[in-house]
Amino acid sequence: MIMLKKLIYRMTHWKTWPWLLKYIPITPVWTWYCLRSRNPWFFTASNPTLMFGGFMGETKREMYRQLPKELVPNGVFVSPLVPFDQVKAQLESHNLVFPLAVKPDVGMMGFMFRKIGNMAQLRQYHDVMTVNYIIQDFIEQPMEVSVFYYRLPNRKKGHITGFIKKEYLQVTGDGKSTLLELIQAYARADYRQEELKARHRNRLMDILPEGAVYRLSDALNLSRGGKLVSLEDEKDSRLAEVFDGLSHHSGNLYYGRYDIKCRSIEDLKAGKNFCILEFNGAGAEPHHVYGYNLSLWKACGELARHWGYLYRISRINHLQKGVPYWNYAEGMSFAKKARVHYKKLKALDRSFCFDEQHSYATANVSASLAGI
Repeated sequence: MIMLKKLIYRMTHWKTWPWLLKYIPITPVWTWYCLRSRNPWFFTASNPTLMFGGFMGETKREMYRQLPKELVPNGVFVSPLVPFDQVKAQLESHNLVFPLAVKPDVGMMGFMFRKIGNMAQLRQYHDVMTVNYIIQDFIEQPMEVSVFYYRLPNRKKGHITGFIKKEYLQVTGDGKSTLLELIQAYARADYRQEELKARHRNRLMDILPEGAVYRLSDALNLSRGGKLVSLEDEKDSRLAEVFDGLSHHSGNLYYGRYDIKCRSIEDLKAGKNFCILEFNGAGAEPHHVYGYNLSLWKACGELARHWGYLYRISRINHLQKGVPYWNYAEGMSFAKKARVHYKKLKALDRSFCFDEQHSYATANVSASLAGI
């Protein structure tokens, strides 16, 4: 009976479907743009200085180079092949102190993003990583938001199509229930049970103190269980000016989603007290289709509209600025390697957890987060 209820829930709630299934209704739209461009990789011209247009497989190193230095986290890029003593030396030379954030240089969907609390945890992370990764300051601003922005290359001003805030996947202790029981009773964790049990296997039998907040994922990605909440009413000309400025900084970021931590929405509109965690290019999902509580039909329409923006930007860059599309063989080879890379990261993410105890957030922190 429980399995049947879950099946019915998934069938009637499109946001829980696998991403490919959600896109099937609008596949002909994508095919049409490929045919019009006479190239399946037309999107590679959208953000000319990002690998593959930022659709997949691009490095965070190249992305950060195109953003104002003062607006991105202080960090270092690390090879998994270097001795750990060299990693520690890099931390000292860049004034990095715990807590820190770590993530793959080429990542996707928050796989292997972790908050690191001490040197022992960093050592564990370094020992299991098989790809280049980044160590950064963990940005402690109270809000994380996403802004989807596009600008036609022949226009000075662009458009913000989506504005949402993100909330963590976390449970609150009652002084009686184990972590496992709290996870099993948490509706938002219904379809992540096996993943969460594996990730937190060392703490499942712990009883959380009353009011203590246990964060099940430090990543706020939708794919990692983050909740998206609409900020549509906060969109205005001041916000647009901030992102017009960012688009013109390098002159080559025309389409994508900014993931940002900030002190407040008002500060973000004023262009202060915020940090850009990432810019996701041509492959970025407009997350507001989930945060705006749209029906599947309206969500498909919104996704199709964004593909139209992507096509127009790419075509202008190609025809007017001479930006080449990737050729078929080159694109196929790159996409195949990227998929293999992501598959390895996904498997690693499912199995990796720290041996040391997970630290609890305080009740006060819980209250402040709830009030955002």
